Amino acid sequence: MAPTSTPQTPFGRVLTAMVTPFTADGALDVDGAQRLATQLVDAGNDGLVLSGTTGESPTTTDAEKEQLVRAVVEAVGDRAHIIAGVGTNDTRHSLELARTAQRAGAHGLLAVTPYYSKPPQEGIHQHFTAIADATDLPVMLYDIPGRTGVPIDTETMIRLGGHPRIVANKDAKGDLGRASLAIAESGLAWYSGDDMLNLPLLSVGAVGFVSVVGHVATPELRELIEAFSHGDVQKAAEIHQRLLPVFIGMFRTQGVITTKAALALRGLPGGPLRLPLVGLTEQETAQLKLDLAAGGVQL
Repeated sequence: MAPTSTPQTPFGRVLTAMVTPFTADGALDVDGAQRLATQLVDAGNDGLVLSGTTGESPTTTDAEKEQLVRAVVEAVGDRAHIIAGVGTNDTRHSLELARTAQRAGAHGLLAVTPYYSKPPQEGIHQHFTAIADATDLPVMLYDIPGRTGVPIDTETMIRLGGHPRIVANKDAKGDLGRASLAIAESGLAWYSGDDMLNLPLLSVGAVGFVSVVGHVATPELRELIEAFSHGDVQKAAEIHQRLLPVFIGMFRTQGVITTKAALALRGLPGGPLRLPLVGLTEQETAQLKLDLAAGGVQL
């Protein structure tokens, strides 16, 4: 059974976009995934997003994605929302992934804008609608034009908000003005998908975060959002400012790379990366240690 939710916070408030742990030989580390998921939920996450960008979805197989969902649902599915990434630039493939995720026990779906193909807005609308029609699960859109090449326009977001199963958006567009308009008009629950903008997006109506930094700072993120929701904006700003070195450090290079390095420093499952991603150099690892320490993260 999925954890309780509300229309305002359909997936909770603090979610981490979880890495996919691999063994030393590069295979899916099922036990490691369960241990990491348990640690993240124990730290205060309301949900986990699997097989997103941070989950190395471009280089994991469909079978691995299904196995990952089943393992994490088994480990923490009664305590946290488990959201399966199913977005590709092939609508038919996305529909297959969505149906498989539902069978595997996922509580919701994350669907990124179709990448590389650069479809027009009507194609984007039909793509997301088809995914939402494919299962009974609630859908979180994922708007990240820096990776996909095209944004979800505000007008398209408003149209998609009319679908009964499209309930949220993960915003990594970096445009507070457009976010303000879309939040006001679409009715979608808005989640920050850019840790540096967590607090600014709350100020224009976001309800939570889908975070990378949550791998190392979930308690601080929860403290921030609870302070803001209780009207203590000054405290929220102080926490935001204290975390700035972490936000900067975790994105000096590709976020999966730094996240797996940070997990290794903390003795948590993560393992190697799959090419074309490569690990940090010794110099980069030393800088990451400094960044995390400056933000109060204990290693």
